[in-house]
Amino acid sequence: MNKVVTINDYPYQVTIEGDGQPTWVFFHGFLGSQHEFSAIKPKGTCVYIDLLGFGMAAPTVSVERLSVSQQIGDLKQLFDALNLEQVHLVGYSMGARLALSFAMTYPEMIKQLILESGTAGLPSIDEQVERQQKDEKLAQRLEKNGLPDFVAMWEQLPLFATQSQVTETIQMSVRQQRLNQVAVNMANSLRAFGTGTMPNYWEDLEQLTMPVTVITGALDTKFTDLGQRLDKAIRQSRQIIVPEVGHNVHLEAPETYTEILESDW
Repeated sequence: MNKVVTINDYPYQVTIEGDGQPTWVFFHGFLGSQHEFSAIKPKGTCVYIDLLGFGMAAPTVSVERLSVSQQIGDLKQLFDALNLEQVHLVGYSMGARLALSFAMTYPEMIKQLILESGTAGLPSIDEQVERQQKDEKLAQRLEKNGLPDFVAMWEQLPLFATQSQVTETIQMSVRQQRLNQVAVNMANSLRAFGTGTMPNYWEDLEQLTMPVTVITGALDTKFTDLGQRLDKAIRQSRQIIVPEVGHNVHLEAPETYTEILESDW
């Protein structure tokens, strides 16, 4: 079932599949959309959302509107409008950062948190400023050269090298999702919700009391190391490292990913 739910004058595109419990909610990554999780269908009800500013139907969104506080406020209202409570919240990369931010703010709404290739932010001001400067350069490149140039550059990043393992059909689908984005929104997202602008949650992770599953690909050593740090800092946590895949585990190993979601602790 496809729905459009308007929150604070923004039309959120939502797809709901399946029925019953548990309820899964999926937050996609940067340059992604709800469709990037289309192969992930664990038992229960699955709620796929185009996050603020993302997807081919997105209207233009300002930098201020894309701040983490405004996104979380929107998502709380969206969850309420959809009668979502005690959800299993799944986030990938940028979506993992947003899912963590949401769980830190509204822990009572989360039954389980699943962080795929995520981080809790950058611990020092110097690191935050350096990352903000890098993301500003990326945003300016996107605005100057356009989305096709940016997507071509993005796909060559070492972080995504292992995605060459998936079929050409899947690669083309992912590329089309990226090319369907609204360029100004992608630039504004880099400025408003890059890793350098998200809150630093490392010292606060012990406040999380819900079960947290940390998923990383073994070939993505950077985020596997970050995953180990998350696992150590969170009270009730497990880390699952999936062999022979990289940053985007749900794309490269969808069957294994679904098994992880459905697995008992």
